[in-house]
Amino acid sequence: MQETLIRNADIILTMDDDRRELANHDILLRDGAVAAIGTGLTTDGDVIDVSGHLVTPGLVNTHHHLYQTLTRAVPGGQNALLFGWLKTLYPIWARFGPDEMFTSAQVGLAELALSGCSLSSDHLYLYPNGARLEDTIHAATALGLRFHPTRGAMSIGESDGGLPPDALVEREADILNDMIRVVDAFHDPSEGAMVRVGLAPCSPFSVSRELMRDAALLARDKGVMLHTHLAENDEDIAYSQEMFGCRPGQYAEDLGWTGDDVWHAHCVKLDGSEIDLFARSRTGVAHCPCSNCRLGSGIAPLRAMRDAGVPVGLGVDGSASNDAGSLVDEARQAMLLQRVARGADAMSSREALEIATRGGADVLGRPDCGRLAVGARADVAIWDLHGLETAGSWDPAALLLAGPRRVRHLLVEGRQIVRDGQITTLDIDALIARQSQLVARLMA
Repeated sequence: MQETLIRNADIILTMDDDRRELANHDILLRDGAVAAIGTGLTTDGDVIDVSGHLVTPGLVNTHHHLYQTLTRAVPGGQNALLFGWLKTLYPIWARFGPDEMFTSAQVGLAELALSGCSLSSDHLYLYPNGARLEDTIHAATALGLRFHPTRGAMSIGESDGGLPPDALVEREADILNDMIRVVDAFHDPSEGAMVRVGLAPCSPFSVSRELMRDAALLARDKGVMLHTHLAENDEDIAYSQEMFGCRPGQYAEDLGWTGDDVWHAHCVKLDGSEIDLFARSRTGVAHCPCSNCRLGSGIAPLRAMRDAGVPVGLGVDGSASNDAGSLVDEARQAMLLQRVARGADAMSSREALEIATRGGADVLGRPDCGRLAVGARADVAIWDLHGLETAGSWDPAALLLAGPRRVRHLLVEGRQIVRDGQITTLDIDALIARQSQLVARLMA
């Protein structure tokens, strides 16, 4: 039996069903789960004194392209819209292999962990030069983060009217066979699972209708979730209307891509009828505010989606379309953009943090994560309130208004992944050095 006592937290934002905020309380973790929350708790195990700290559930990232941490701030793509940005980067990504996938995943996941993230999805949709989905799974396992990778795919190349170069697309039969392989090999449906696998054809402009439909049928047969990009910007909408004769929401519904086992990335341009469709069907959305700003895609209708009952989580998106991978910064940006669009009372710090925790967990089908309650997984972020960022704050629980951007401690499944602001499970200096070598090779 492994126990850890988190003792004497100034404030615990539980994000439980009652959204309780507890002062001067303890949390007892046992065998990977929350065993008790109260005062005066004791243990014979490890003790972490968190006086002067805020405690939250670990944050949840619902959309990423981890391989892109090798291609931040690439000249030629820095000021481009989505389609032009992709055209710039596809030839670089075509030179990746297993080492690039593994190393970039570790860098991206370590960056997420330092921002308080305990559970991340990933959307890997290209597999050049022998790269495979398990390159990223092994990276997450070594770090110790909870992981929900998705087997993405592109099958419509430039010669067939798609966006990606032909060298980066795969045969659809091969895609479906590999989807079966990775689900059978790595998906764990049990409560508390450290790895689950989803299926994720990249986007309506890079795969066929047949692959979208076949992936949906396969996912339901295997009992796994579905993920793709949808309605990201005006180009995306125009492509759907020209090629399919309908808006993206209708396209998704026609092909079986709605339901509580589906989540779509971005959805910046959903209209009212599509929002209603997603709310009725409990279709999830990964909101990526920093990437949407970076690529000039627009401000997603987050307030309208939340008010309608659409399940929404946050995503940092790829490090090449964001140039950063901080989930706490993503939550702050989500809050600020809604205020810019709809007024200062449009979204509170607490609501944005809720979207970043239990909101994201629910989108990924993980009600065992994203909240601190007895029986939930022992995924805990601990934030130091002694620093310059919080000095003068009248409400230390308002983390996204005045608080640290880097976590002090992070526990995942009860294991300490970050201690005193440092990753415990990897040699970060060696990892950065390896990443720099790979970037230099790509640039050369």
